[in-house]
Amino acid sequence: MHANHHHAGHGHDHEHDRGHSHDHGHDHGHRHEARPHVHLHHPARADAAAPAGAAPAERLPPQPVSVNGVVIPRKAIAAEVQNFPARNPGDGWRAATRALVIRELLLQEARRLEIPVEQKPDAEGRLETAEDALVRGLIEAEVHVPEADEETLRRFYDNNRRRFVTEPLWEADHILVAARRDDAAAFAAARETVASLATVLAATPERFAEIARELSDCPSATVGGSLGQISPGQTTPDFEAALADLAPGELSAPVETRYGVHLIRLARRIEGRQLPFEAVRERIAAYLDENVRRRASAQYVSILVGRADIRGIALDGAASPLVR
Repeated sequence: MHANHHHAGHGHDHEHDRGHSHDHGHDHGHRHEARPHVHLHHPARADAAAPAGAAPAERLPPQPVSVNGVVIPRKAIAAEVQNFPARNPGDGWRAATRALVIRELLLQEARRLEIPVEQKPDAEGRLETAEDALVRGLIEAEVHVPEADEETLRRFYDNNRRRFVTEPLWEADHILVAARRDDAAAFAAARETVASLATVLAATPERFAEIARELSDCPSATVGGSLGQISPGQTTPDFEAALADLAPGELSAPVETRYGVHLIRLARRIEGRQLPFEAVRERIAAYLDENVRRRASAQYVSILVGRADIRGIALDGAASPLVR
């Protein structure tokens, strides 16, 4: 008996960086090592010793992975591993195997219940595969998710008010003397220049815009060093920490970042404000619905796991990957 295995749509949550405007730039270095040949070794048992005449290197091949008699090909598992970045090849292999076992289990159940295949397009307009449609159809038909009532939504809002506050904004100006950290002499010179500018500005703070226009190495020099409104996460951590410590009108001590040395002046701080329940009601409902759906789906999968004949991998039903 043969089963087709296509890559399931695995929901990966990626955190995206906000649009950065001024002093920032984040390095993301991801390295994926290709490990095409990964084998699951079962510990040798004392009662499974090789017969006297056998070559010492000979060992029984690992038991094939199967779901109710349908074998999951090793080739399919190897192809699936790339969707499960893991600390070591064994973990990636096990995660990929579990995902394919659960997928096969769901497809078998969908066919047994004669779930109709109704392929739907995703947000980008791509049509889901027939197998994805079957899995989705099964979950929609068999996993019942109660809708949170108004009282539950309000209780969540009241218990998590801090989550529903707009971010603070800073209006700030700065002067940058650019230097790279790996050029020690240039960085030392930048420190000296900024220290002398700080002395000048302490005596004549009204000259900030004029000095910024003349000496700042940031494009904001053309507007007297003004950075406009900045929200958290838009500048480097060192710059943001200095900004958060300033009172309106105050000039910072020299601040060092990967771009060089800055003097920062806070013009105005706009505090975050509490969003009303009505503004976030839909967001709360979607969040609670997703949470309940995940739990209910996991529970459903663990019931199927308990009823199935799964070989070649131990599946803990409760810890099975959640179905989306």
